[in-house]
Amino acid sequence: MTTPSPLKLSLVFCAVSVFSLPALAESQARIVRLSDVQGSVQIDKNTGLGFENAFVNLPITQGVHLKTGATGRAEVEFEDGSSMRVTPNTTVEFSKLGLTDGQRISEVNLVEGMTYVDWLGKDGFSLKFSREKVSLDRAAHFRVDTSTEVANVAVFKGDVDVQGPNGSLAVAKKKTATFDAANDDKSKIENKIAEAPLDSWDKEAVSYHDEYAKNNASSPYGYGQSDLNYYGAYTNVPGYGMMWQPYFTGVGWDPFMNGAWGWYPGFGYMFASSYPWGWMPYRYGTWMFVPGFGWGWQPGGWGSWVSTPVYRPTTLVHVTPLVAPTAGNKTVFVGKASTSVPTMASRYTVNAGSAGMGIPRGSLGNLNHLNHQVAKTGFAEVHPAPQFGASSPRGASRPSYGEPGAGRSSMASPPMGPGSAPASRPSGGSPSSHR
Repeated sequence: MTTPSPLKLSLVFCAVSVFSLPALAESQARIVRLSDVQGSVQIDKNTGLGFENAFVNLPITQGVHLKTGATGRAEVEFEDGSSMRVTPNTTVEFSKLGLTDGQRISEVNLVEGMTYVDWLGKDGFSLKFSREKVSLDRAAHFRVDTSTEVANVAVFKGDVDVQGPNGSLAVAKKKTATFDAANDDKSKIENKIAEAPLDSWDKEAVSYHDEYAKNNASSPYGYGQSDLNYYGAYTNVPGYGMMWQPYFTGVGWDPFMNGAWGWYPGFGYMFASSYPWGWMPYRYGTWMFVPGFGWGWQPGGWGSWVSTPVYRPTTLVHVTPLVAPTAGNKTVFVGKASTSVPTMASRYTVNAGSAGMGIPRGSLGNLNHLNHQVAKTGFAEVHPAPQFGASSPRGASRPSYGEPGAGRSSMASPPMGPGSAPASRPSGGSPSSHR
């Protein structure tokens, strides 16, 4: 057998490199997070099945459509922690999620309805609506609504440029631009922002992310960090290093007992945890079982996004089988989620297997109610905590626990690492005064 010469190998390598350049320069393999789902929300993943029920932590890929009903609300979180909130009766399309010269590019089409965007400015972003387009290369917080007659852009923070048939229009902070679709998209700017019913929901969500994203670990990504700091805590486990664990982990709990497999063209089946905090621990790092501590997540593995979570169980520890479906394109529910409604609404209950699920986003106004529910499970001694509402999540007290191991077998008390106490997750509803 003839061995190829170094010159031939170099030529082959160069040819492969040249043909690989377009793929490297314009990769479409980005995946962002459906970080909150309330009410009627549907997703079209380009599977050929059309719209189906959406649930928290489903991956969002290029070409995905998201649609809310009359009672539906949703939040999408991007890698750097930027977020977009979708109000009732709204349809959005994620027309591009790609990389160009190492920079993430996100293009979203607001087909109809209203959305809020809180962009942190680390990556490029554009939002199309009507015949207009907002393009960002800096931080901004704004609201856009569109219909067949009129479209409005209201800027809360920063400033945005809107491009359309009539050129470019700069919209500064605390101003609103209106585009008249019936009159060749002619625009005007008002020096005020008309209040919308869900401004309070958006404002509370922004405050939530600002507050709980402060206590980040060493992750280079922002998405999912605020939920980790809200629903659990980090602790230094001897022999293992820093590990994160959700609050209220009960006897027999493992990280894979609630979830679903969602199929995506070009990606195959990807696991989605039904826990409200269940994004980053299932995309990076490793789950491990530690005697006397229970299941915990160790951060790391930032160089590779995984569709199937990585875990290291022992032969003596129960773990829900984590086996991806081998055929088909339908969503497959596993564990306790397989007996719940398609939207995984069971995550809003509190039971011995509901690690961190007893404090869902905006569903509880005070911890006394939560403590009463947790106390009935028998796996933790819980004492009353001060009341506080969704409008004042800062500075609240963490729920008290009994002695380590009380009613929890070998599971230690939840680690009280960095981060504030679990407070009410924003639910919005009533209008509030503007920024």
